[in-house]
Amino acid sequence: MTSQLTDWLFRAMMFEADAERFRGAGLRVGANTDEAETQLLEEALAPFPLRLRNESLRMARLYSTIYCFESSVRQLIQEKLEENHGADWWEKTVPNKVKTQIEERQQKAVENSWLEGDKGNKLSFSQFGHLADIIIARWDDFSDQIPSQHWLKQRFDELEQARNFIAHNRFLLPSEFRRIELYLADWDRQIGF
Repeated sequence: MTSQLTDWLFRAMMFEADAERFRGAGLRVGANTDEAETQLLEEALAPFPLRLRNESLRMARLYSTIYCFESSVRQLIQEKLEENHGADWWEKTVPNKVKTQIEERQQKAVENSWLEGDKGNKLSFSQFGHLADIIIARWDDFSDQIPSQHWLKQRFDELEQARNFIAHNRFLLPSEFRRIELYLADWDRQIGF
């Protein structure tokens, strides 16, 4: 049995080494997850009218962009405040009103939700507007990266409105796509992702 296992492991390692050489030469080896995902998406959307499918694909791009932006802002807040205030940054720095609302949302999710997503990260339960509130409350920690509180608030207020449209499956016009992309480009130039 041991020699069979050793034999199998050796063949697997040899296959992987050969596969890497083939990939390096531009040859496809193994399953193509991109093609599989595309096919699954096409199958899921197939029953719907073409106009709705096309709109959904355009909105999916926006959703992905906003998701990444919001997640990166949460990460920025956590990293900056943890770096400046230590492991107990949550207790020390988050405004009480915001902290209470976030902790209530987290508790409801833990008690009542059948969803299995992450329930441990408090900051993931913040509303979009809370992120700006936390940054403004700890302005000294962020003022070296963000031009002004007005700059921050203006972008977050407008992005929040667009985010809520997207979250409630309302279609945005191309001009709104451009506005969102412009604000996110501003953020990337100023703060980075």
